[in-house]
Amino acid sequence: MLFSSCRRKAQGPKIGLMNVQPSPPGPTFVDWNSGEITGDGVEESVKTVGQLAGIFGDEAARQKLDPSTEVYRVRFWRPVADGTNGGLFWGATVIQPGRVGDEFFMTHGHFHAIRDRGEYYATVKGTGALLLMQENGETWSEPMSPGSVHYIPGSIAHRVANTGDEPLTFLASWPSDAGHDYAKIRSTGFGKRMVLRNGAACLL
Repeated sequence: MLFSSCRRKAQGPKIGLMNVQPSPPGPTFVDWNSGEITGDGVEESVKTVGQLAGIFGDEAARQKLDPSTEVYRVRFWRPVADGTNGGLFWGATVIQPGRVGDEFFMTHGHFHAIRDRGEYYATVKGTGALLLMQENGETWSEPMSPGSVHYIPGSIAHRVANTGDEPLTFLASWPSDAGHDYAKIRSTGFGKRMVLRNGAACLL
């Protein structure tokens, strides 16, 4: 369907424009089968084994792995400036299958810098676990599988572990002023870890 611009004939005297909002950036695109996002302004960040020192429980096992091994990749779209009040960002994360020792590959995990900001995750492919933690360290998890949508309340730290044998892909949307507090997780970690026990994923 083609869309054309329509204009109404101005009525009455012209009035100076006030509080004119800038035009939003033209759309980005999602492949709903793969979760890949593309379009102008899409950015990408890749985290490798070598960049995640201190995140996994078994540091000796991490050091034995090839530091260039990709753990996860994030593609994200910021249609407004970072820190804009009232805006939203959009992203897609792919976590590779693998383990450091008996702990599954996972994202770094974070609180939001502005604690009361929430977030949505929606699983596209693969299986995994969303780990959630309160400020006091109480930690629990939700299973992730294709089609599952997860609401992450404000003031809750969150990370995702890939518990399957294929890449885990999920989409996310979060407030543009939320920010990320990674330092808290680096200093205290999560209260529990997702590990392999007797052939199954287990939160310990």
